[in-house]
Amino acid sequence: MDLFDQIDTPDGPEPNRPLADRLRPKTLADVIGQDQLLGPDGPLRVMLDSGSLGSLILWGPPGVGKTTIARLLADETDLHFVQISAIFTGVPDLKKVFEAAKMRRRQGKGTLLFVDEIHRFNKAQQDGFLPHMEDGTILLVGATTENPSFELNAAVLSRAQVMVLERLSLADLERMTQRAEAELGAKLPLTAEARDALQEMADGDGRALLNLIEQVAAWTLDGKLDPDALATRLMRRAAQYDKSGDAHYNLISALHKSVRGSDPDASLYWLARMLQGGEDPRYLARRITRMAVEDIGLADPQAQRVCLDAWETYERLGSPEGELALAQAVAYLALAPKSNAAYVGYKQAMKLAKQTGSKPPPKHILNAPTSMMKDQGYGAGYAYDHDAEDGFSGQNYFPEDVKRPVLYQPVERGFERELKKRLDYFAKLRAKRET
Repeated sequence: MDLFDQIDTPDGPEPNRPLADRLRPKTLADVIGQDQLLGPDGPLRVMLDSGSLGSLILWGPPGVGKTTIARLLADETDLHFVQISAIFTGVPDLKKVFEAAKMRRRQGKGTLLFVDEIHRFNKAQQDGFLPHMEDGTILLVGATTENPSFELNAAVLSRAQVMVLERLSLADLERMTQRAEAELGAKLPLTAEARDALQEMADGDGRALLNLIEQVAAWTLDGKLDPDALATRLMRRAAQYDKSGDAHYNLISALHKSVRGSDPDASLYWLARMLQGGEDPRYLARRITRMAVEDIGLADPQAQRVCLDAWETYERLGSPEGELALAQAVAYLALAPKSNAAYVGYKQAMKLAKQTGSKPPPKHILNAPTSMMKDQGYGAGYAYDHDAEDGFSGQNYFPEDVKRPVLYQPVERGFERELKKRLDYFAKLRAKRET
């Protein structure tokens, strides 16, 4: 035994062992959920069956089995299991881990090094794993709740496969509940509705569910609790939401796409999810206003004003009353006619501006405040549109050697239908003036 060997916990019953520890799976076949990885055609199962297990990054939310799977992978491959946490481990500790792994290797025993919260290691610390991964001293299995593509070095990612673990479904949580009841030797004193509510409280986290079950099982009750009675005794687990992490970007994306997809119910749901997670309503007000500009545009010019008014209302009322104004704005945007014509036109204009560099405007639309500028032809031939027939001269306003593009193409929806009529009208007049 060396410094980093684990002392196994006895398999026999212990009154002080948490339920989650007592129910920890003994084999990969016992793992509940993650069939996409562990099923017959799952990548982990295929790697194990072919004897080609390599370094891995297990990415998923809390309580879905990352640590358990890592330990069982070591069992199935007859590797020595070493577990460390990036939170409590420094460079000196890592050096000791690697030295122990080298010693073990010389004795013919490989090491599976499980690193919890691996994203908390800085770049230099992550780089320290590379030579030991490459020479086979360790098989690295890292666990993270954060997006590896943002948090881990490219060099580490190139030497490890990322495996995505999913939050447990309600069916998975029901299987876990049944397994817990078998271990406890008794059914939970809950109605069917309260049983469902208990599983909803866990929010896809198996460890959280088992902790809740352990609390319920300890109660002395005469009958069964309904959902309301359960809610008074248990605090719902806070939803996973990191205002600077994946959840933040995933939920704002869901809100934006629900608005773009004209679904007010989904839009209000994702807005509520973000607010409940503690998102800054001012951030939401800014993003909602952007949605009005980007996805509705001139199909409903009023949409932008609705968002700005909602933003101002929030500033005046504060939370929670002001958040209702944001909800109203979101519902309005979801049901507004959609157009990104101005947005697309703007991006094309930016591209054209970059391509044409510093080409000057045509001289006829330049002012000539000095005689020298007049002699250079500035303003010569300019047609004052108010003097022209229909108030439209049809002159060219692009640089002289730039072929006239079509940048703004309004859609046949909302107010842009009227703008399209005007655009077509001016295009017809322009063609008439040019002939």
